Amino acid sequence: MNLDRPRPRWPDEQLVEALVPTPLPVASPEPAPLPTLPAPAARISDGVLFDVGRPDAAGRVTARALLRALSWTPGLALYVEVMSGAILITPAADGAYVVGARGELPLPAAARHLCGIAAGEPVLLAALPRQNRIVVHPSNTVTAVLADLHARILAEPS
Repeated sequence: MNLDRPRPRWPDEQLVEALVPTPLPVASPEPAPLPTLPAPAARISDGVLFDVGRPDAAGRVTARALLRALSWTPGLALYVEVMSGAILITPAADGAYVVGARGELPLPAAARHLCGIAAGEPVLLAALPRQNRIVVHPSNTVTAVLADLHARILAEPS
């Protein structure tokens, strides 16, 4: 037995070179032209920063990134009010609420109740740096707005 050559798997089979075709050269395909993109839509959200949070059982929601962007520090007095189904938070020297030590925003029970916000339910936080405010949108509002937008998108022809 010869150990230098591997033993054929099937001793009675061999490739016959005359029957194995030589591959033909294949030209590279022409690249497809890039589609023309539509002009960018007007950016109405310029200057607005977003985050998503979940209020805890005490009604606090963490928003460190937004607080940093607004330069709101722990202990800053805040005024909290409900407007159009959203919670509006504004710094106020005589505010009844404060930014928490860990970067939490207070969402008072009455405001949560009026907006239909439950503990652990996601909320959309929108920081408006030019107005130095944060608007807290309940998930039911965001869902309604997106459902309307999705209905319009799906109704448009592609």
